[in-house]
Amino acid sequence: MPQLEARTSLLLIVDMQAALLPAIAGGDRLLARVARLARAAALLEVPIVATEHCRDKIGSTVDALARFPAWIQQKTHFDATREAEFLRRFGNGRQAHAMAATGATDWPRILLTGAEAHVCVLQTGLGLHRAGFQPVLVKDGIGSRSPEDLQAACERWAHHGLEAVSSEMAMFEWLESADHPRFRDVIALIKAG
Repeated sequence: MPQLEARTSLLLIVDMQAALLPAIAGGDRLLARVARLARAAALLEVPIVATEHCRDKIGSTVDALARFPAWIQQKTHFDATREAEFLRRFGNGRQAHAMAATGATDWPRILLTGAEAHVCVLQTGLGLHRAGFQPVLVKDGIGSRSPEDLQAACERWAHHGLEAVSSEMAMFEWLESADHPRFRDVIALIKAG
Protein backbone atom coordinates (compact mmCIF):
# COMPACT_ATOMS: atom_id res chain seq x y z
CA MET A 1 0.00 0.00 0.00
CA PRO A 2 1.24 3.51 -0.69
CA GLN A 3 2.34 5.69 2.16
CA LEU A 4 -0.13 8.03 3.82
CA GLU A 5 -0.47 11.57 2.54
CA ALA A 6 -1.99 14.41 4.53
CA ARG A 7 -4.03 15.58 1.55
CA THR A 8 -5.75 12.20 1.14
CA SER A 9 -6.21 11.30 4.81
CA LEU A 10 -8.85 11.86 7.43
CA LEU A 11 -8.50 11.13 11.14
CA LEU A 12 -11.54 9.48 12.72
CA ILE A 13 -11.76 9.56 16.52
CA VAL A 14 -14.22 6.87 17.62
CA ASP A 15 -16.12 7.24 20.90
CA MET A 16 -13.46 8.84 23.09
CA GLN A 17 -16.13 9.73 25.62
CA ALA A 18 -16.06 10.79 29.26
CA ALA A 19 -17.81 7.76 30.80
CA LEU A 20 -16.05 5.20 28.59
CA LEU A 21 -12.38 6.19 28.87
CA PRO A 22 -11.94 5.36 32.58
CA ALA A 23 -12.94 1.75 31.81
CA ILE A 24 -10.36 1.37 29.02
CA ALA A 25 -7.11 -0.41 29.90
CA GLY A 26 -4.43 2.28 29.68
CA GLY A 27 -7.09 4.92 29.01
CA ASP A 28 -4.87 7.86 30.01
CA ARG A 29 -2.10 6.72 27.69
CA LEU A 30 -4.61 6.14 24.89
CA LEU A 31 -6.00 9.64 25.34
CA ALA A 32 -2.49 11.15 25.24
CA ARG A 33 -1.64 9.33 22.00
CA VAL A 34 -4.90 10.22 20.27
CA ALA A 35 -4.60 13.86 21.39
CA ARG A 36 -1.02 14.01 20.07
CA LEU A 37 -2.10 12.58 16.71
CA ALA A 38 -5.05 14.99 16.57
CA ARG A 39 -2.72 17.95 17.23
CA ALA A 40 -0.42 16.77 14.43
CA ALA A 41 -3.39 16.28 12.09
CA ALA A 42 -4.61 19.80 12.85
CA LEU A 43 -1.13 21.25 12.17
CA LEU A 44 -0.94 19.37 8.87
CA GLU A 45 -4.52 20.23 7.86
CA VAL A 46 -5.72 16.62 7.95
CA PRO A 47 -9.50 16.72 8.49
CA ILE A 48 -10.70 15.29 11.81
CA VAL A 49 -14.10 13.75 12.52
CA ALA A 50 -15.36 12.08 15.70
CA THR A 51 -18.19 9.78 16.69
CA GLU A 52 -20.12 9.62 19.96
CA HIS A 53 -22.01 6.48 20.90
CA CYS A 54 -25.24 7.03 22.88
CA ARG A 55 -24.03 10.41 24.13
CA ASP A 56 -26.92 10.71 26.59
CA LYS A 57 -25.56 7.65 28.45
CA ILE A 58 -21.80 7.73 27.82
CA GLY A 59 -21.21 11.47 27.67
CA SER A 60 -19.54 13.75 25.17
CA THR A 61 -16.11 13.53 23.58
CA VAL A 62 -13.53 14.23 26.29
CA ASP A 63 -12.44 17.85 26.63
CA ALA A 64 -8.87 17.11 25.49
CA LEU A 65 -10.21 16.11 22.06
CA ALA A 66 -13.47 18.05 21.70
CA ARG A 67 -11.92 21.04 19.89
CA PHE A 68 -10.45 19.01 17.03
CA PRO A 69 -13.33 17.44 15.05
CA ALA A 70 -14.89 19.40 12.21
CA TRP A 71 -18.07 17.50 13.07
CA ILE A 72 -19.18 14.80 15.48
CA GLN A 73 -21.46 11.98 14.35
CA GLN A 74 -23.97 10.88 16.97
CA LYS A 75 -24.70 7.17 16.73
CA THR A 76 -26.49 4.24 18.27
CA HIS A 77 -25.05 1.61 15.90
CA PHE A 78 -21.65 0.21 16.81
CA ASP A 79 -20.70 0.62 13.14
CA ALA A 80 -20.90 4.36 12.43
CA THR A 81 -21.38 3.68 8.72
CA ARG A 82 -24.84 2.33 9.55
CA GLU A 83 -25.91 5.84 10.56
CA ALA A 84 -27.45 7.30 7.39
CA GLU A 85 -25.88 10.73 7.84
CA PHE A 86 -22.35 9.41 8.36
CA LEU A 87 -21.63 8.03 4.89
CA ARG A 88 -23.57 10.85 3.22
CA ARG A 89 -21.10 13.31 4.73
CA PHE A 90 -18.15 11.21 3.60
CA GLY A 91 -19.43 10.70 0.07
CA ASN A 92 -18.79 7.58 -1.94
CA GLY A 93 -15.62 5.74 -0.96
CA ARG A 94 -14.99 4.22 -4.36
CA GLN A 95 -15.42 7.59 -6.02
CA ALA A 96 -13.10 9.20 -3.45
CA HIS A 97 -10.47 6.51 -4.09
CA ALA A 98 -10.62 7.13 -7.85
CA MET A 99 -10.40 10.91 -7.31
CA ALA A 100 -7.34 10.56 -5.08
CA ALA A 101 -5.63 8.39 -7.69
CA THR A 102 -5.91 11.31 -10.11
CA GLY A 103 -4.51 13.80 -7.59
CA ALA A 104 -7.81 15.22 -6.35
CA THR A 105 -7.86 16.29 -2.72
CA ASP A 106 -10.34 13.90 -1.19
CA TRP A 107 -9.75 11.48 1.66
CA PRO A 108 -10.20 7.82 0.90
CA ARG A 109 -7.74 6.79 3.66
CA ILE A 110 -9.43 7.09 7.00
CA LEU A 111 -7.21 6.58 10.05
CA LEU A 112 -9.18 5.09 12.93
CA THR A 113 -8.46 5.74 16.59
CA GLY A 114 -10.59 5.35 19.69
CA ALA A 115 -12.53 2.85 21.76
CA GLU A 116 -13.50 0.18 22.03
CA ALA A 117 -11.18 -1.44 19.53
CA HIS A 118 -13.10 -4.71 19.32
CA VAL A 119 -16.54 -3.10 19.03
CA CYS A 120 -17.08 0.34 17.48
CA VAL A 121 -13.60 0.88 16.02
CA LEU A 122 -13.51 -2.54 14.35
CA GLN A 123 -17.11 -2.47 13.12
CA THR A 124 -16.75 1.08 11.77
CA GLY A 125 -13.50 0.16 10.02
CA LEU A 126 -15.09 -2.87 8.39
CA GLY A 127 -18.07 -0.72 7.38
CA LEU A 128 -15.79 1.88 5.79
CA HIS A 129 -14.00 -0.90 3.91
CA ARG A 130 -17.35 -2.23 2.63
CA ALA A 131 -18.22 1.30 1.48
CA GLY A 132 -15.04 1.54 -0.59
CA PHE A 133 -12.83 3.58 1.72
CA GLN A 134 -9.36 2.51 2.83
CA PRO A 135 -9.52 2.33 6.63
CA VAL A 136 -6.16 2.41 8.40
CA LEU A 137 -5.99 1.27 12.02
CA VAL A 138 -3.74 3.34 14.29
CA LYS A 139 -2.63 0.49 16.56
CA ASP A 140 -1.33 2.64 19.41
CA GLY A 141 -4.42 4.87 19.14
CA ILE A 142 -7.04 2.26 20.02
CA GLY A 143 -8.09 0.65 23.28
CA SER A 144 -10.46 -1.82 24.90
CA ARG A 145 -11.34 -2.71 28.47
CA SER A 146 -9.32 -5.92 28.22
CA PRO A 147 -5.99 -6.56 26.48
CA GLU A 148 -7.44 -9.78 25.03
CA ASP A 149 -10.20 -7.87 23.25
CA LEU A 150 -7.67 -5.35 21.93
CA GLN A 151 -5.49 -8.16 20.59
CA ALA A 152 -8.50 -9.91 19.03
CA ALA A 153 -9.48 -6.68 17.26
CA CYS A 154 -5.98 -6.26 15.80
CA GLU A 155 -5.93 -9.90 14.68
CA ARG A 156 -9.33 -9.59 13.02
CA TRP A 157 -8.21 -6.38 11.29
CA ALA A 158 -5.15 -8.18 9.91
CA HIS A 159 -7.27 -11.19 8.91
CA HIS A 160 -9.25 -8.86 6.63
CA GLY A 161 -5.98 -7.65 5.06
CA LEU A 162 -6.49 -4.09 6.24
CA GLU A 163 -3.65 -1.67 6.85
CA ALA A 164 -2.36 -0.70 10.29
CA VAL A 165 0.16 1.95 11.36
CA SER A 166 1.45 3.54 14.56
CA SER A 167 0.63 7.15 15.33
CA GLU A 168 4.27 8.11 14.77
CA MET A 169 4.32 6.36 11.38
CA ALA A 170 1.26 8.38 10.37
CA MET A 171 2.82 11.67 11.44
CA PHE A 172 6.08 11.08 9.57
CA GLU A 173 4.26 9.91 6.45
CA TRP A 174 2.02 12.99 6.54
CA LEU A 175 5.14 15.18 6.82
CA GLU A 176 6.90 13.43 3.91
CA SER A 177 10.10 15.44 4.41
CA ALA A 178 12.18 17.34 6.95
CA ASP A 179 11.62 20.30 4.63
CA HIS A 180 7.91 20.43 5.51
CA PRO A 181 7.09 23.85 7.03
CA ARG A 182 5.47 22.13 10.06
CA PHE A 183 8.28 19.62 10.59
CA ARG A 184 9.63 21.23 13.78
CA ASP A 185 6.13 21.56 15.27
CA VAL A 186 5.32 17.89 14.66
CA ILE A 187 8.73 16.74 15.91
CA ALA A 188 8.11 18.71 19.11
CA LEU A 189 4.83 16.80 19.58
CA ILE A 190 6.61 13.48 19.01
CA LYS A 191 9.41 14.31 21.45
CA ALA A 192 6.92 15.48 24.08
CA GLY A 193 5.60 11.94 24.01
